[in-house]
Amino acid sequence: MDKIEITGGIRLHGEVTISGAKNAVLPIMTAAILSSGENIIKNVPNLRDVMTMGKLLAHLGFGFHLEDNQVLLQTQKVTSIEAPYDFVKTMRASVLVLGPLLARSGKARVSLPGGCAIGARPINLHIKGLEKMGAKITLSEGYIEATAKQLKGAAIYFDIPTVTGTENLMMAAALAKGTTLIENAACEPEVVDLANALISMGADIQGAGTSIIKITGVNKLRPLDYTVIPDRIETATFIAAAAITHGDIKINKCRPEHLEAVINKMKEAGVKITQKNDKLIIKGPERLSSIDIKTMPHPGFPTDMQAQFMAMMAIADGTSLITENIFENRFMHIAELKRMGADLQVEGSTATVKGVKTLTGAPVMATDLRASASLVVAALAAQGITVIDRVYHLDRGYERIENKLSLLGAKIRRIK
Repeated sequence: MDKIEITGGIRLHGEVTISGAKNAVLPIMTAAILSSGENIIKNVPNLRDVMTMGKLLAHLGFGFHLEDNQVLLQTQKVTSIEAPYDFVKTMRASVLVLGPLLARSGKARVSLPGGCAIGARPINLHIKGLEKMGAKITLSEGYIEATAKQLKGAAIYFDIPTVTGTENLMMAAALAKGTTLIENAACEPEVVDLANALISMGADIQGAGTSIIKITGVNKLRPLDYTVIPDRIETATFIAAAAITHGDIKINKCRPEHLEAVINKMKEAGVKITQKNDKLIIKGPERLSSIDIKTMPHPGFPTDMQAQFMAMMAIADGTSLITENIFENRFMHIAELKRMGADLQVEGSTATVKGVKTLTGAPVMATDLRASASLVVAALAAQGITVIDRVYHLDRGYERIENKLSLLGAKIRRIK
């Protein structure tokens, strides 16, 4: 099992280029199920989750090939309508095959999803939406079994916004008969990117990026030829890395408009950020200022940046309050940050972070994807050597992060 070793206290300097968005490419890959032919998806990060999704799609009968950050998917023939537990237990995004499989084949059998253990993320909203569209769904032995001769348009309201729920139903509705209206839809940029990918295939979708999405079903969709957006969470993680090391870096090929909440909070903390088209210039202060954050659905502060921001606040001046409103178990990184000398206390969904003068290197363990990123951020500023175990979590969402950080001057290496 790989580990990452970081010798901290080095100021980051240089340029880094952002990879394609993991949370956009996974649903776009499943959207290819809706077509028959050769699909081309560009700007695809070479990640553990992308390979897992590729293996799952290959199990369904499709040709999958990833090379030079481009995916080729041959979707002429569906040979299986089952997404088995062995494939999907490590990645929650696997549930995204449910909607398109049902729309194309009229049936689907999908294992209940796994992924990071950061709290309950029920898929009941997916199921209720598909049932409104005419699907018959049963749960049996840990599997969702769905059938529908022809999905029909419906009015669907989510009690809470759900990203994967919005994506699953949007894909299913693209080939349904009639018009589907999704209210209280998720507004994340990755949802918009999926909608744009579907539109490029011939889908009729309006309102993506707002709380109401209207999808008018069409008879057929053509194969994909689409370029994925840059990863906003990778971008924000590099901002945090520069901020905590008093660094001076340029971030290339990013989308600053997807990160307004993060950028505003970073500026409040004393980070200087200059935007030039698809580039950001980041200058970290000698000492960060403590500020409070509350995670919210987009366009609020993203839960996927909570852990990295906590690492920054651990050595900021003053005391900050960090409130997690999305996932109830997303404070598992706190115990590991404490091992590095952070002063952290948790009560309910709020963590109190008292800034200390410095963190110290220690052996730590990643518990989920973003927790692992927070440990990398903390280690870059810590005095001494930090060894991070279970970095397979990190490989799920960051492409060659040790190589990119090395180019910025960090003393970091992967231990096989």
